[in-house]
Amino acid sequence: MSRSEALFFGGSILTMEDAPAPEAVLVRDGKIAAAGPLAALTALAPGARRRDLEGCCLMPAFLDAHSHITALASTLGLCQLGAAGSFREIRTALQDYRAAHPQGWTVGFGYDHNVLDERAHPTRQVLDECMPGVPVLITHASGHMGVASTAALEAMGITADTPDPEGGRIGREADGRTPNGYLEETAFLRIRAALPAPSRADACKALAAAEQAYLSHGIVLAQEGLADQGRYDLLASARLTVDTVGYADLKHDPDLAERPGIGGYKIFLDGSPQGRTAWMLEPYARQEEGETDYRGYPVYSDDEVTGFLRTALKRRRQILAHCNGDAAAEQYLRCMERAAAETGVEAACIRSVMIHAQLVRREQLERMKRLGMIPSFFAAHLWYWGDVHTENFGARRAASISPLAWAAELGLPFTLHQDTPVIQPDMLESVWCAACRVTRRGAVLGPELRLSPREALKAVTIHAAYQYFMENERGSIAPGKRADLVILSGDPTAVEPMSIRQIWVLETIKDGTTVYAR
Repeated sequence: MSRSEALFFGGSILTMEDAPAPEAVLVRDGKIAAAGPLAALTALAPGARRRDLEGCCLMPAFLDAHSHITALASTLGLCQLGAAGSFREIRTALQDYRAAHPQGWTVGFGYDHNVLDERAHPTRQVLDECMPGVPVLITHASGHMGVASTAALEAMGITADTPDPEGGRIGREADGRTPNGYLEETAFLRIRAALPAPSRADACKALAAAEQAYLSHGIVLAQEGLADQGRYDLLASARLTVDTVGYADLKHDPDLAERPGIGGYKIFLDGSPQGRTAWMLEPYARQEEGETDYRGYPVYSDDEVTGFLRTALKRRRQILAHCNGDAAAEQYLRCMERAAAETGVEAACIRSVMIHAQLVRREQLERMKRLGMIPSFFAAHLWYWGDVHTENFGARRAASISPLAWAAELGLPFTLHQDTPVIQPDMLESVWCAACRVTRRGAVLGPELRLSPREALKAVTIHAAYQYFMENERGSIAPGKRADLVILSGDPTAVEPMSIRQIWVLETIKDGTTVYAR
């Protein structure tokens, strides 16, 4: 049987192992065969296809620690609102989209009230003005909230008599009763879930387009961060190149965790810091009209969370918990400690993950280490919403968002993610954010918490493999591991950190085969 061999040389090689960089890497039949001197590897495989890196950088391919690949697919055909800077621009984008898609609902994605001229969420009246009588729903960039037109509210039966659901809020007019179109957390998620679904053929086509976004950013393993039966069936029926790992909605689809391709469970414990729904131990620095001690709010009680964690521990299944605020982090920690004590199961055995960990405190990270809990940081918040966090939480707390350096000092494995489709799955941008900690307005938040580029790269390679229990097969360039590789236009560890953002993914290689070329 003939063997497929390729010899990489002629550029920087970052293995992510604690060893000197090799001169060359030999790939054989989809695996790393050897790494070492070029002459020795040439003698070992004289017939190998030679891949001269021409001064570029070879390193392990990236692993996505948290995102929603099916959600990215579902947004691709919507009205894109990420570039909108005002209510007027939102209306214009919706009208243009409606002209091309005149039937049914008009759905938009990606507006951010923090960057709009009005510095506020639109209302139903804003949407009604451009499309009276049309059911319109627009989703905030965070995915935690949105706005519905009058026709959309009527279609969903949301009236002045509709109470706020548990873990959510319906925005009201000045009379305190009439819905103003704004929907938050569970109030929004319910209406979004009720929208008509695309055909299976259209959904698979969109999913194939979505995976190209991951591959183009050097990612060979993507996550479905909240899987239900429908999303699971879609992924199972699609023929994707990128590997996927799903996490079952523990509240609604717990038995899905026993299916192939599911890595464990997912729960939400709070909301969005930029949307002011993250649950905080101290009040928000910016209190809106009518607020005096607003701290956000939880999704579940301690008893409910402890019950979820008991299930994960008893079944020895990993669990991911969405925690942005430090109060949510505190709830996750105390309930994990309680569940471990009640079940007698060592918490570290399931490698539970705290998703986002935006405002986690240092002492909480110390407790996470004792529990074997992994923080997965959304470090790009520093750039995209760092200025907003300074307004919402004050300079002191904003300076320590995404405290990756604390985790590194504690020897705590941590990962980076983009929560796609909140932002694109651009790992190099996240590495840049972790190394520079700069905001859009040019402020530097917590300069003492900057990471070295190498430490940040570990978070998207070898640490991410550890999070998935895949450290023996992925995440570094070492003999016997899968030949999942990425070729970059430059070495992120050899340039000034601010220049990392100018480095491109040139090629993505999965199991020794090129699956993306720029």
